[in-house]
Amino acid sequence: MQMTERGRAMWRTCLASAFRTALACTIVGAATLYGPEWILRYVAFPAFSYVTVILIITDATLGDTLRGCWLALYATCQSVAPAIITLRLIGPARLTAGTTALAAALAAFVVVLPKTHLVAKRIALGQIVLIYVIGYINGAETEPLMHPLRVAASTALGVIACVLALLIPLPRLATCEVKQSCKEIGQNVTTRVKLYMKAFFAEDAISAMASVSQARELSHTSSKRYQTIKRYQPSMKWERLPFKIWRWQNVNDNKGEKLQSMEIALRGMEMALASKSPLPPSLLAGEVKDGIKNMQERVILSIKRVNNTPQPSVTPESDLEKPDECLQTLQEVPETSQDLPFYFFLFCLRLLETISTAKPEENKGSVKSKSWSWISDWNSKKVMPAIKLSLSLGLAIFLGSLYSKPNGYWAGLPVAISFAAGREATFKLANVKAQGTVIGTVYGVMGCFVFQRFLTVRFLSLLPWFLFSSFLSKSRMYGQAGGISAAIGAVLILGRKNFGQPSEFAIDRIVETFIGLSCSIMVELILQPTRAANVAKLELSRSFHALYECASLFGAKPSKTEIMESQKKLRSHLNALKKFTEEAKAEPSFWFSPFNSSCYEKLFKSLCRMADLLQFSGHAIGFLGEQGKGKSPQSKDILSGVEEDLKSLTQSIGVLAKSFEEITLLKSLDALEKALAKNDNSSWDIELGKTPNPSFSSPESEPEKILNKYLQHCGGVAEGMFRAEEEREEVKVDKSEVVLSLSALGFCVEKMGLEAREIEEMVKEVVQSENPSSHVNLHEISCKIRSLYK
Repeated sequence: MQMTERGRAMWRTCLASAFRTALACTIVGAATLYGPEWILRYVAFPAFSYVTVILIITDATLGDTLRGCWLALYATCQSVAPAIITLRLIGPARLTAGTTALAAALAAFVVVLPKTHLVAKRIALGQIVLIYVIGYINGAETEPLMHPLRVAASTALGVIACVLALLIPLPRLATCEVKQSCKEIGQNVTTRVKLYMKAFFAEDAISAMASVSQARELSHTSSKRYQTIKRYQPSMKWERLPFKIWRWQNVNDNKGEKLQSMEIALRGMEMALASKSPLPPSLLAGEVKDGIKNMQERVILSIKRVNNTPQPSVTPESDLEKPDECLQTLQEVPETSQDLPFYFFLFCLRLLETISTAKPEENKGSVKSKSWSWISDWNSKKVMPAIKLSLSLGLAIFLGSLYSKPNGYWAGLPVAISFAAGREATFKLANVKAQGTVIGTVYGVMGCFVFQRFLTVRFLSLLPWFLFSSFLSKSRMYGQAGGISAAIGAVLILGRKNFGQPSEFAIDRIVETFIGLSCSIMVELILQPTRAANVAKLELSRSFHALYECASLFGAKPSKTEIMESQKKLRSHLNALKKFTEEAKAEPSFWFSPFNSSCYEKLFKSLCRMADLLQFSGHAIGFLGEQGKGKSPQSKDILSGVEEDLKSLTQSIGVLAKSFEEITLLKSLDALEKALAKNDNSSWDIELGKTPNPSFSSPESEPEKILNKYLQHCGGVAEGMFRAEEEREEVKVDKSEVVLSLSALGFCVEKMGLEAREIEEMVKEVVQSENPSSHVNLHEISCKIRSLYK
């Protein structure tokens, strides 16, 4: 069977990652197994050297590794220096299981509380576990000064191995990764534009949908490339200094952002093609068709210029500034909704060209002053993760030491090196970590059994396991947590010697790991028992509030910055909604009602389309505003009438979003009825409520009626605007731009009405699933809420 390009890329990535990881572990193994005596005297914990390698080098570039050096140094200062003082004050001989757990928990709290990189926190926490627990195990034999320094030396060996592995045979640079991703995205966008144009000119719906399906698959590939750029852009800064003489830093950091800003136009083209409306034959005459194809070539050329691709025998500026003669035939706003997708597609094509040829904006972000006081760190969002981690770590060390004193630190290490500052799917991650640890440990035991007399061959058997772990890290089932656990589980057995019988060590480590993960789950459930389903519900309410704010701006004449910030806020909440929905989907229901994941996913898609439509409306109003500059006062008055039409719709959507925000915040309908009875407000009336609550699912306010009213008004708007300019001798209005913008607004009006209807039905389904024994009427519920808080 022939392998796809995606499969080949996956193999190349995993092979490269496995090679770098195996090379770094080989360096550690060669130093600790065959190195001189002085190395063995100072690097007393080769297991933690391997752990440091896995934490830093997983899918890393040279920039990541150089940053890892600094983070390891910072982590060592955070953990080793205070530990030396603590061991001198307490005395290792007086350490007990309780005092060891308490000291480790307090040290962990101090490490986690400040805002630092996750890798630095994991390394520091791992060092804390080794310093205190092994100090307790060895008792009076522990040297308060040299013992922490040996832990630091073991960390340093892992860091040095990572740097060497990333330099041999050739350095893997984040700059090259970002540059290659930008190049692939440029090719991806160009191919999608061609596919959309092919679908646009297709003579039958089947071939058109086939092209759209191909483009949709390419969009998934493009989104992964954007994630690669986002992943490696911070690492580019660490590569600029050593490679400055090679001028690697000339890669434009904002290139990926500009390419990503084109996605909105591409989504609009797909939205127009997916409307399944036949194209008007009268509008696709020979000259018009040739002119649109010329627009396509100009757009593709401008996309290639974004990636600095040289284009010989092309006049740079004249092609981009040449007026579109094919669009000059568009002199009238369509009277029916069937023709709107044609105009909207051309509007998105023009928008794509505008974005691709726009000059990059300078980043003038204000420099935020850093507070040197820890008072700013004392808030619930930062303190709660520190409290949870310190309690989990302390409890794991205490119980692990009670179970097996010589192996007690294996209960604390999984908690330390898997720390995450944000919210996680607790049960899912604990499951994949446990499975990864078990399969990695079993592989290590099998390798020791087969190659028990050949230490070198036993060590080389790690290479295929690292390759397998790389595939696990990129899989949806295990993810990075499971892949890292599997790699560590194998290397801790195959990469060391003189640690006892492998089978006994494997059993002890599996049990200790289970103790540590169980402590994490127990503390999570005690301190933060909120289900992921409830967090997703709260984020859905916040998304509706952000939609309300975004829609309300259309009636306030905001600045461009305010619109961008509002849309950015809405996108941020939608991304969080997607994350929490996936987390709630992976969470077991236990005795709670099942999470309606399909409904939340549909709501997410509808809200994303609504956000896109609001953004298109903003662009269309911006183009109309450009046409209104310097024109007659009469033209400006006519254009303001269009804004009023859009304002009436967006206000209705905003009121609806505000109503849904209140409804989704309800704990249950029974709780609402009890609150009404408690406030002696049981005699509510459906007409109560100061603000009307529109319903896009009711017959009297169908989206088609809203659209027809808008199109009738638009016809008069365009006619009056053109007549007003013809009476003046000054420069005329670009009629095609006005027609395209007005038609695009009409398309957005139609689709926003349909999406509002879809969202209303989905919200009703969500409320019904949460209250299966109640009759759900959203308008009635909204009136009850308003009567309760009036």
